[in-house]
Amino acid sequence: MASIPGDGPIAAAAPAAGPTLAGERVTARAQARQRLAFLIMLFPLLALLILARLIDLAVIEGQPAGEVAPISAAPPRGDIVDRNGVELARTFEAYAITVMPRRLASDPEVLATKLAEILPERSREDILADLTSRKSFRYLARRVLPGEAQRINELGEPAIELAREAERLYPNINLAAQALGYTNDQGKGLIGVEKAFQDRLADPVQRAQPLALSLDVRVQQAMQNELAALVADQNAKGAAGVVMDVNSGEVLAMVSLPDFNPNAPGQRADGTKYSVANDDGSRFNRVTLGGYELGSTFKAFTIATALETGVLTDLQKRYDATRPLEMGGFRIRDDHAKNRWLSVPEIFMYSSNIGTARMALEVGRDRQREYLDKLGFLKPLEFELQEKARPQYPTLSNWGQLSTMTISYGHGLTVTPLHLANAYATLVNGGFYRPPTILKRDAAAVPPGTRVFSDRTSLEIRRLLRLVVTNGTGRKADVPGYRVGGKTGTAEKIENGRYVHGQNVVNFAAVFPVDAPRYVVVAMVDDPRGSKATYGFRTAGMVVAPAINRIIRRIAPPLGVTPDTSRDLNLAGMLPAKAVVEE
Repeated sequence: MASIPGDGPIAAAAPAAGPTLAGERVTARAQARQRLAFLIMLFPLLALLILARLIDLAVIEGQPAGEVAPISAAPPRGDIVDRNGVELARTFEAYAITVMPRRLASDPEVLATKLAEILPERSREDILADLTSRKSFRYLARRVLPGEAQRINELGEPAIELAREAERLYPNINLAAQALGYTNDQGKGLIGVEKAFQDRLADPVQRAQPLALSLDVRVQQAMQNELAALVADQNAKGAAGVVMDVNSGEVLAMVSLPDFNPNAPGQRADGTKYSVANDDGSRFNRVTLGGYELGSTFKAFTIATALETGVLTDLQKRYDATRPLEMGGFRIRDDHAKNRWLSVPEIFMYSSNIGTARMALEVGRDRQREYLDKLGFLKPLEFELQEKARPQYPTLSNWGQLSTMTISYGHGLTVTPLHLANAYATLVNGGFYRPPTILKRDAAAVPPGTRVFSDRTSLEIRRLLRLVVTNGTGRKADVPGYRVGGKTGTAEKIENGRYVHGQNVVNFAAVFPVDAPRYVVVAMVDDPRGSKATYGFRTAGMVVAPAINRIIRRIAPPLGVTPDTSRDLNLAGMLPAKAVVEE
């Protein structure tokens, strides 16, 4: 057979093509297997992603209009009630409105307008800033009520979510705000009862029962209203007030002005917002944390000490008040100077600094300190709230004759209004000191107390207190039938350790009914400026005494004290005929 040119080389190369094609087939099969395995693994993952999206659409974004998605339940916290079971604080579930700006499906401009109509406390501009934020998560509002939450849910924006969260509600707004306090976002008490009883209110067992306070909302409301009106009338910087049961030590009212709304601690009761820079001290509890010189109300303690130590055996003992008393360049004078010798009732009724100072010199420094200590004036009070001031007074080395004299009429010693109220309770309840309390006390749980004064001393002080209201500087506090006793006090205000000329702290300590004491009422006004109602006067007798009158008129009926004009203390023989002081 003839050969074809070129057949030889081709025939020789043909066997080499077999192995090359076989290797390519093997590689192709391996790659196909890998792709198939990847697809097989991918299908379950895609299924999981589709399932998650279906759940998201069904449960969250696909929620029917008008319903709010239930999220986690709010952590519980015990309720707080007054002595009669009236609710003062409770925890409820509110809604937090959040947005994830990156997921926003609606026009931010349009959505901001709609949200501003539902959330009037927020401006459209602020809402728009949140909706267009570069952050992944923003709060649009907190403490939103269910009705508002429903309206927001009906907008149908998937990037907006509604979450339930625990919120503390104070239904009486600013009533007893500093005493109750408030909680932070984590439910922790920051001041007042909320802080003092944090463990009790958060405990799983104890929180089942409301925490019952000694406060009475009826009494609290009456005193708060009257003092707020007085602050406004006097253009004063603030006020404080206490009503206390003299036999149990229970505090029925605790007022500190200015106050705030514990539902929104960043703003005042009238809705005005404030910051650290312009905070006017609204959260400052003047009753327990404010230290003041309380002036002539202290004269009652000086006379009680003199009676108890035997310096006074007869109230008709007389002291020289013919001229001012001078010592070490310091001059002690009387505002209602009589320029004559005065008996003890006259010293108290006319509020004679000179007579009281001379009496204190006879008592002496050591006995003065001893009784002030027994009355709780030399240390912070034993009281549940943590906001407590430490009294300020001279060291023993600086407590000489001059300090003994000035402290006798309330100068040189700063204490809180609660100190004063508790000490007056001791004076009039038969002489027993009991620590004050903001908790309701059953009759069987009232501590026996520590005797400081005898029954005789207590009675004589009550007669003197009644005399001040019937004949002295406290006449405007008298309420027919309620037998009010009390003492005025006026002192220069202290700021940064120095007296502020022209600014006074005026106060009144009252007891009623004075013949059978049940309640002490203390009211203090910081820097009154005088008004038409007080004829321009800024003294305690003109400013505070009328407010005490109105407070007692309002609180006596709900406290079960009925007027009786047929009863009173016997004041016969205490004063010469027609003795009276004009203010």
